Amino acid sequence: MVESARRRWLLLVVVSAGLLLITLDNSILYAALPTLVEELGASSAQSLWIINAYPVVMAGLLLGSGTLGDRVGHRRMFLTGLAVFGAASLAAALSPSPEALIAARAVLAVGAAAMMPATLALIRVTFADERERNVAIAVWGSLAIVGSALGPIVSGLLLQSFWWGSVFLVNVPVVVVALVLAPGGGADPGKHWDLVSSLLALVALVGLVFAIKETAKATPSPGAAGVALVAAAAGGWAFARRQRRLPDPLLDFAIFRNRAFLAGVLAAGFSMFAVAGLQLITTQRFQLVEGFTPLRAGVLVAAVALGALPTAVAGGATLHRVGLLPIVAGGLALSTVGTVLVLLHFDSSMPLLVTGLLVAGAGLGAAMSVASSAIMGNVPVRRAGMASSVEEVSYESGSLVAVALLGSLLSAVYSATVRLPPGTPGEARDSLDAALAVAGESADGGALVAAASEAFDGAYGAVVLVVAGVLAVGTVATGVLLRRHGPGSALSGPVPH
Repeated sequence: MVESARRRWLLLVVVSAGLLLITLDNSILYAALPTLVEELGASSAQSLWIINAYPVVMAGLLLGSGTLGDRVGHRRMFLTGLAVFGAASLAAALSPSPEALIAARAVLAVGAAAMMPATLALIRVTFADERERNVAIAVWGSLAIVGSALGPIVSGLLLQSFWWGSVFLVNVPVVVVALVLAPGGGADPGKHWDLVSSLLALVALVGLVFAIKETAKATPSPGAAGVALVAAAAGGWAFARRQRRLPDPLLDFAIFRNRAFLAGVLAAGFSMFAVAGLQLITTQRFQLVEGFTPLRAGVLVAAVALGALPTAVAGGATLHRVGLLPIVAGGLALSTVGTVLVLLHFDSSMPLLVTGLLVAGAGLGAAMSVASSAIMGNVPVRRAGMASSVEEVSYESGSLVAVALLGSLLSAVYSATVRLPPGTPGEARDSLDAALAVAGESADGGALVAAASEAFDGAYGAVVLVVAGVLAVGTVATGVLLRRHGPGSALSGPVPH
């Protein structure tokens, strides 16, 4: 029994290390983006795709990879994903152009999509005791927050001494260690896996992202947005229709009838939307407007993780007594308050800004830690891969929509509101990066920098307001779904079989 317990917790360490890499690569470019743009000569559109290629491809593949893991074994999926991830990290580090880096990031996403559902499914299969499983999932979830927060810090540290490719090369040693210590896991060869369903899910999710990105542009193309939306709708309809006919569907929609499961999915998406959005725009704002180094900007946004860590672990440890409602809905409500503090004080008081980030992180940590427990605790073990895929799609979709929507909204509001001094070249309207470059070549660059910074601050405030609004909606939605899951309530409800 002692040996078994040791193996369980060793498994948790290894799969959490894999998750740490995945989430690290989600955010590691936030602080490095200005450097990448300069070194590779990336355009504004290319810089967004350098970030977006990773979550777009991952979100599209997650549903299929989790269910495939139920069939071939989650250990095999984890090992395969690790190997692909390590190879793609090398390719990304040595990329000679923006296009090559975008392609490498897409391959990185393939590896991440293979191993990410496996990390959570292995925990679900291995930890049979509910209280022990809640703690394990809370630790797993807290490391997801740590990885997201460490990304800007790690990139800032590396960029002080090394070239930009080092932000990807750092993955390789962790991959090697995890491959050596990788855990075991069972397979179900009798279970069918449907490639067509996985491709349809990819079409639906990627089409939706394209539609969001195109709509949020300063000068959107109705035609392109319409085509993307039609593709998303057609892919989603065909996917749902096909699932109803399969004996082993990629996604059994009956699992969403469980209110706690659905609330967990929504909480995961809302939380990652806020984390990714705040980190992306805050690191950019303080580098471009305040002149922070990448490291200093990364340390600033790490306040989110610092606030999240204690509440994430405490949430999992006390879930069986406190219940889902106070932790999930209460956590999202607290994060809304913190985000409003950021909105009110980002340009006036550093202590109050940091306090806002800490408070937002505390609320998000609590909600995220038990969102995964709500998802995994409300499905049977044989659906562990499917449930973990849904959970990961929710996390990645939240992050992806944040980057696609908020990044585009930031640029659109800036372009629409900036008041350029007379005679300023038009490219200064495209982005603050472009305005600063133009100002550096101008004899009267001070007025341009002041005007561009003012417009960017207005855009930043608008985006933070959107994040606060989304968190408020999440608070209400999860509160309604979990109204019967207060203190003392059981975690699991009726589970579809």
